[in-house]
Amino acid sequence: MDTPLPPEADFTPRDWAQHPPYLSPGYKSTVLRSPSKPLIPMKQSLSVRTGPVFGQDSLDPLDADLTKNGRVNGEPIGERIIVTGRVLGEDGRPVPNTLLEIWQANATGRYVHRWDQHDAPIDPNFFGAGRCMTDEQGRYRFTSVKPGAYPWGNHHNAWRPAHIHFSLFGPSFLTRLVTQMYFPGDPLLPLDPIFNGVPEQSRDLLVSRFSIDVTEPVWALGYAFDIVLRGRHSTPMEA
Repeated sequence: MDTPLPPEADFTPRDWAQHPPYLSPGYKSTVLRSPSKPLIPMKQSLSVRTGPVFGQDSLDPLDADLTKNGRVNGEPIGERIIVTGRVLGEDGRPVPNTLLEIWQANATGRYVHRWDQHDAPIDPNFFGAGRCMTDEQGRYRFTSVKPGAYPWGNHHNAWRPAHIHFSLFGPSFLTRLVTQMYFPGDPLLPLDPIFNGVPEQSRDLLVSRFSIDVTEPVWALGYAFDIVLRGRHSTPMEA
């Protein structure tokens, strides 16, 4: 039997006003998959806080460079970008040694997946996925190409804005959180039911910031995106 954790070890309850609801009628698939009954909170146990962990000890040097880890016979097509930021707790403290998984469409808006039938070219030199770890200051960094927008079947003439998916693993597999990062100035954001399913006061927390300081001359544009796990300014997570 799991040993109960002392009260001071508990996570602060999530502020659901910051996160998208399970049911968002504009996002049609939520009508079918959202819970029909109230959720049952479960007390935290030692296993929730301690394991098993996933993948932290098996990172490859190229995992954090999506412009290199999928190369076959040349450079991937598209605008090179650098994305960096910090993973923080609700009190602003850095969260070190956290595994981030990243996945995204290529520059033409297509994923390397058999279910993606978008009529756009697949880039043979871009896999579209990677991993990185936060350092002792909670900072992460990876290199990629800017993803393209793509059509989806939610409604007539529906297009998803350019975005990058993030999966964060805490002290165990059970503490996984998933979110998305968008790009500033994207004209599709006001039209996207997924983005607009997030409470209005929290939407800007999903939009990265262009950073000339992160930008590398003659090579790649830089974007900053901090991820706050809990509290009033927590990054919205997918339901």
